[in-house]
Amino acid sequence: MSAEAAELRAYLKRGGLIAYPTESCFGLGCDPRNPRALKRLIRLKGRSAAKGMILIADHLKRLLPFIRPLRPAERTRVQSGWPGPVTWVVPAAATCSPLLTGGRGTLAVRVTAHPVAARLCRELGMALVSTSANKSGRRAAQTAAQCSRMFGAQVRVIDGRIGTRRRPSTLIDLASGTTLRP
Repeated sequence: MSAEAAELRAYLKRGGLIAYPTESCFGLGCDPRNPRALKRLIRLKGRSAAKGMILIADHLKRLLPFIRPLRPAERTRVQSGWPGPVTWVVPAAATCSPLLTGGRGTLAVRVTAHPVAARLCRELGMALVSTSANKSGRRAAQTAAQCSRMFGAQVRVIDGRIGTRRRPSTLIDLASGTTLRP
C-alpha cells in the first residue's frame, strides 16, 4: 500500500468522509464499518437513516463480510452485471449495521467499473459507502470543484472525472428480480 493510500485509509478509519467520482456523479463515501462516519454522512446529506446505503467495491470478496453467503446461482446472477453500473439488493449479513441497511434485512451492493472508484477500493483494501454527493433532494455534484464548494472541509475530495452514465446505477432486488431503479 502506498503512503498516500495508507494515510487515506487511516483517515477513513478515524471517521473521515470522502467524495470521489463514480459512473454518473461524484459519490460520498466512508468506511462502512465505522458507525461514527456513517452517522456523519447521514447528517451531512440531511438524509433519512431508513434509506440505507450502497456499498461499492472493486471485487465481490470485499462485499462478502456485509452480505449473507450467496448460493451459486445467486452469485452467477449478480456477477453477470459486474463490474458495472448494476447495484443488487441482497440479503445482509446478520452483523451488518442498520445504518447501512436502513434497518432492513437487505443491503445494496455493487462492484464498480469506474476506474477511480475501483482503484480506491483496491488500494484501500476495503469496500466503500457510495451515496450521491449532494444534500438530500438536490442535484448530485458532477465535479471535484462542486464537491469542494458543497461540503468544504467536511469532506476530502478525490479528484477525477465521472463516467458517462446519465443516471444512477440500475438497482435490482435479487430475491424478486424486480428492477427498483432503471
